Parts: sequence; structure tokens; C-alpha cells
Amino acid sequence: MEGYSAKVLIVDDDASARKILQSRLRAMNVQVLVASSGSEALEQIRRETPAVILLDLQMPQMSGIDVLRSLKREGLETTVIVVTAHATIEAAVEAMKEGAYDFITKPVDVKHLEIVLDKAFERESLRAQSRFLQTEMEGRLVQVVTENPAINTLLQLARRAASSSSTILILGESGTGKEVLARSIHRWSPRANYPFTVVNCVAIPDQLLESELFGHERGAFTGAHQLKRGKFEVADRGTVFLDEIVEVPASIQTKLLRVLQDHEFERVGGTRTIRTDIRVIAATNGDLERAMREGSFREDLYYRLNVVSLKLPPLRERKEDVPVLIEYFLRKYAGELKKPVKLLAPGTLDDLTAYHWPGNIRELENVIERAMVLSTGEQIGPEDLPPQVTAGPRRDTFRGKEFHEAVKEFKRWAIQDALKRSHGNQTKAAEILGLQRTYLAKLIRLLEIKTVPNLVEKDRS
Repeated sequence: MEGYSAKVLIVDDDASARKILQSRLRAMNVQVLVASSGSEALEQIRRETPAVILLDLQMPQMSGIDVLRSLKREGLETTVIVVTAHATIEAAVEAMKEGAYDFITKPVDVKHLEIVLDKAFERESLRAQSRFLQTEMEGRLVQVVTENPAINTLLQLARRAASSSSTILILGESGTGKEVLARSIHRWSPRANYPFTVVNCVAIPDQLLESELFGHERGAFTGAHQLKRGKFEVADRGTVFLDEIVEVPASIQTKLLRVLQDHEFERVGGTRTIRTDIRVIAATNGDLERAMREGSFREDLYYRLNVVSLKLPPLRERKEDVPVLIEYFLRKYAGELKKPVKLLAPGTLDDLTAYHWPGNIRELENVIERAMVLSTGEQIGPEDLPPQVTAGPRRDTFRGKEFHEAVKEFKRWAIQDALKRSHGNQTKAAEILGLQRTYLAKLIRLLEIKTVPNLVEKDRS
């Protein structure tokens, strides 16, 4: 047990009994907390999250059984060893039924106590490993696959940042792998054996997001029939990943800032301050700086989040990663679908590399999964790819044409593609192409591109 740093909480109304246990545990090199009542114990447990609790059964006002029931009701997972001078089979059975791990009697035999604690610590270690494996299984992609020098530099920075508890802000378009990077940072950090919790701030209605993050007390609002522990409480000692942080409403931003600065909060409808030890990684595909300038996002919260900033480039800017990602996904889905790893037919890689990938890595993964499911031969060919992937100009499209004619053909294809992607909205199409709208309208006329009347905006050309 030497060197074990986990906390052990002694709960006993008898001061002399507490001192005896405290002395023996310290001799075992264990970090000790004490509580003289059941209510004080619950406060300590919520605040400190001890690994093991030594709990006296016979206490005034709130018994050990009452404490066990409160732990179960609030979802507070910890290993409880009941310690009592009033040992009966009935008491032992009742304590075990309410969630106790083991049962020892007073006066406490030191050697027996050490054996029981060793088993309890081993149990906690196994539970931590289980949580880690669960985190790994929940991650769809648990490693960053790249041959891009910029991404490799970014990963080196992320590894250095992982060792601290500083807040990290990950920027990038949807599908670029922000959650994957966040999971990797968690795995590289000292918190790897504790929960990795994902909260998609745009997927949860504003009125529910506060309860999801901070929890709520029973009766806090209509429908709050029981106490709920929020993500910040449940993820204690772990990492909370706040995706699309730019969508957090102003009413919640103040409470979030307090969590980041002071590591404390209150549940919705509650008055008791809860402390938490978490690491926050935030991400967005939106313009957080613009939101701050426009006043929809707090300036102090922005700077508190932006301690370490990591920006993931879109897949179209890292084309060298397309082949390695394809190989990764081919192997991944071959395993999941119990199929042999398939090769790409000639020309297929050209199609996949030439495509602009607006959905980034997530879209590429979906395309490869689809191809693995639908292809019937030993190879994946263009016919196994979605139409939008093969709709772009192939190399042979321009073969044998004069330079100016080839350029004209490419412009026509690019404009038609942008119009298709923007559903005929010329303003949006111009943004996709990086052109002024008036210039795009001029090109449409010169190239004689037929357009569908725009139902979204009036044609101002």
C-alpha cells in the first residue's frame, strides 16, 4: 500500500475512534479525511470524492445505512467499508444490500484492516481501468492519423499541453477530428483513467443545457422529480469536452466561467457549493472571436478558454492525409464488417483525392464505410462511391484540349458545383468560390451557365 495516494474518509461520531483509525491509516501512508457525522460525510464525499470510506453504522441523526442510501440515490460511486462495534448478521446484510463493499468490527485489527483496504484499493483500480476502457470504446476514432507536417507539429503541442490541467480550445470545421484530438489529449494526460465526458452544446436545448452541465436538485423545476448530478460533477478528476462552445447561451456563460476559474458551482435550484476537479477542452467550428466582438460571448470566458489554442485544418488542405486515412478506414471497417481488406481500383484514389471533402474526415469515413458495405468484388471502384465524389472533373476531362479551353471548362464545372452545393443561392456560391457576387454573376453570363431561379434571394445582377 506504500505510496498509494488515494483518499480514505473516516466517518465516525466517536472522536477517539476517529483518532485511532487516522493514526493507523497514516502509518500505512494513506491520505486521510475525517467526518464526525453522516451529513458532514456526504459534504466531504461530494467535494473530495474519496476512493474508500470507512463508515460507522451507529451514528445519531444520520446512520451509516442512511449515508449508504444517500450515496446510492445521488449516484456517488465509491467503495464503502462498514466499521462498527455492533456487529450483527442483520446489520451486515442490510449494509451490503445498500451498497457496502465489506464489513469489519471494532476494535479494529490492524492487519485485517490493511488486507481489506488493499482489496478495496485494487477494486478502485479495476473500476478506473474499466472507465478508461469504456472511454476508449466510446471513441469512434481513437487516434489521429496523419502524414501532414502541420498536423504533426500540432500533435506535439497537444502532447505538451496534455500534461497540465490548462483549458484547451480546439478550432476547425465540422468533421476535422476535434473530438478525436480531444480524446487523444485526455489519453495522454494524468486524467486518462478517469471519465472523458462529451457535451454537444448545440444538440441540447438551452433550457436543458444548464441542468445537463451542473445538475439539479429535486423540485428545482417542473419535472425534476429527483436529484440529478451534472456532467461537471460526474466527471470529477476527468475531462469534459464541450463541443460547439460558441452556442452556450449567455445565461450559462457566467456559471461556466466560475467552474473554470474557481472549480465550483451550484446545482440548478440548489444553494450548496460543489467543488470539482476537471479539465475542460472546448471546441467550435464557429467564429468565437466574432461572437465575442458582437457581444454574444463573454470576453473573459473567451480568454479563459483560449489558454492553449489548437486549429485543425480542413481535409482539403491536407490532401496527403487522404490515402493514409483511406487505408485506416478500410482496415477499421474490414474488422467491423468481418470482411477482407479491399484494394482500390485504378482511378478510384484519384477521385477520392480530387474531391473537396466539405464534410472533412467524417465524410471520408462515411464514404469508405459505404463502399465496404456495397462493393461486391475484391476492389472498390468509382461505381462504389457516392455520386458527389465522382462528379468532379477527372484528369482525362481536359486531355487534348487547349489551355484556355481547359481553364474555361474547369471554371464552368467549379461554378456549377458551387451552385449545386448552395442550392442555387449565388451569394453563398460566391462565398464557396471566394469570389465577389457581382463577378460570379458576370462569369455565369460569359460561360452561359444555366441557373435555376433562386427561391432564397432575389437576383440583384
